[in-house]
Amino acid sequence: MAAAWSIFQLLLPTAILLESVYIRSIHLAFALVLVYLSFPAVKKLGLGGHLRFLRRRGRIPWLDLILALAAGLAALYIAIDHQGLAQRQGDPLPRDLLAGGVLVVLLLEAVRRALGPALSLVALAFMVYAFFGPYMPDVIAFKGVSLGRFMGQETMSTEGIYGIPLDVSATIVFLFVLFGAMMGRAGGGEYFVRLAFSLLGSFRGGPAKAAVLASGLTGMVSGSSIANVVTTGTFTIPLMKSAGYPPKKAAAIEVAASTDGQLMPPIMGAAAFIIAEYCNLPYLDVVRAALVPAVLSYLTLFLITHLEACKLGLTSIPRGELPPFWATLGQGLHFLMPLAVLIYQLVYLRHSPALAVFNAIMFLSGLILIQSVCGSWRQGRGVAAGLRQALGIIWQSLVDGGRNMMSIGVAVAGAGLIVGVVNMGLGGLITEIVEIIAGDNLYLLLALTALACLLMGMGLPTTATYIVMASLMAVVIVDLGPSVGLVVPLIAAHLFVFYFGILADDTPPVGLAAYAASAIARSDPISTGLQSFAYDMRTAILPFMFIFNPRLLLIGVDSVWMAAWVIISGLAAMSAFASATQGYLATRNRWYETVLLLAAAGVVLQPAASARWLGLPAAEAAQALGTALFALVWLWQKARASRERTRPEPA
Repeated sequence: MAAAWSIFQLLLPTAILLESVYIRSIHLAFALVLVYLSFPAVKKLGLGGHLRFLRRRGRIPWLDLILALAAGLAALYIAIDHQGLAQRQGDPLPRDLLAGGVLVVLLLEAVRRALGPALSLVALAFMVYAFFGPYMPDVIAFKGVSLGRFMGQETMSTEGIYGIPLDVSATIVFLFVLFGAMMGRAGGGEYFVRLAFSLLGSFRGGPAKAAVLASGLTGMVSGSSIANVVTTGTFTIPLMKSAGYPPKKAAAIEVAASTDGQLMPPIMGAAAFIIAEYCNLPYLDVVRAALVPAVLSYLTLFLITHLEACKLGLTSIPRGELPPFWATLGQGLHFLMPLAVLIYQLVYLRHSPALAVFNAIMFLSGLILIQSVCGSWRQGRGVAAGLRQALGIIWQSLVDGGRNMMSIGVAVAGAGLIVGVVNMGLGGLITEIVEIIAGDNLYLLLALTALACLLMGMGLPTTATYIVMASLMAVVIVDLGPSVGLVVPLIAAHLFVFYFGILADDTPPVGLAAYAASAIARSDPISTGLQSFAYDMRTAILPFMFIFNPRLLLIGVDSVWMAAWVIISGLAAMSAFASATQGYLATRNRWYETVLLLAAAGVVLQPAASARWLGLPAAEAAQALGTALFALVWLWQKARASRERTRPEPA
């Protein structure tokens, strides 16, 4: 069934022409059925008595078969009777309400099975609030909705469960996830890891630097922090430990690198496409805006790994113990070709994301076929054996694509359930309450939004956190910008919410990526999460930087020189902040050097306000001052470190 779902999605860009609502309905039906056939109602094995039918190893209970069938039919109801539902909009029949009720209940249960209880409980809380709003205290009272209006909005229109998030998942995200699964099955993930080690392994703290590069490369196509951890961390964490990194820090570096994989275009954890829809921007504009912050985050993580290696006194791995770079590059050069095809179609030919990734998948399938046949022929096994191997890889990729997407499918549908309640009028009330708490203070509003994203992201997938919080807070951030003399672009507000949703993946006590990495490193999950969050604090200041300085998103940047200056000054600010939090730059910081580094980061963080406070003529002057201050601290520490090395040992 997972393979059938992948085949259906592959036929959409070129072979099948369907209305959007039919595509969304079929997409959700596949996701729900697969969840009920894959995830048991309870995790515990060996239930006894009357409950033993709920959990048996190697067998799907009859109840789950019935629920899978009911969930699939409920999801398809809007497609089966689409014409009738359109004609009686606002006046549903009893069977419409019954089908909608079954869909809502079984969707909540599917979300609980696949993702845990958090998203289901949040959605349930919103639903209860929608019905019982009139009975709430005056401050949070809501006019409430009727059952007919609720079901009409959520299950019979494209403003609830079948909303924009599910459409993006069905038309774009699935194919990118399938592309990543196919790349992994073909050996691309392992190749990226070997390439990173051959390139960076000989540097000080080389295994950690290679882990950062490998996670960035795989994150471009996987878009999942946990998938990154279990894919690259299996190789990188043991190597970091063998190079001298403590287990906790080895796992934390992998978590920080894997989490940032969701920041890296072109996929960005599926959010790039949803941001494009919500902001009404071309996909390439979203990629352009997100590129510089993602690169800055990774470059700063490189610095952090170097600082950790210096503090631990680690040395480099001898070049002779590493695979040769050019030979490694040549062995898997064909894995770079599908990425080149994808980028060429997106950037140069301006194809839609769905068509571009479809063509990249077809190209990659051809490469798998050629690779398998040639490999089999060289080994003397014959062409037929190579064809069977290639077809096996493609088949397993189709299965992996459907298997990897079922959780995303129910997640975006569950988030759509919340967005549907928000669109009934509840969103305006929540926004008003937040505005009252923030008191028209943008700084407080940003802090509250960041905290809310971290809290919600502890139990929700990144994409679901983004959808919910962006629908509530993005417009409020834009509206409050003028209160401090700022014009906040809408995409900056959306990226702000997205970044803090990502950071929740390593935030204790529920950071799932930290749990996955600690299992590989055999370290404590909570301390691993705390350490990885300490590393990711440099990512936490990035959203504030591009809210107060949208040029980091290349907004208003019209020359190469200006773009270069934006990158250099931004990197200086990020490096200053990372060095201050790590307590080390060229040598261990003294307290006043930490203060100067934080001051340098703060000046570049908010250049316009800093220019006013310091009496400078323009924001660019403040950026130059902050960059120069960071450079001076670094030069001062270099000189002190040199003196300390040449100082004679006491007798």
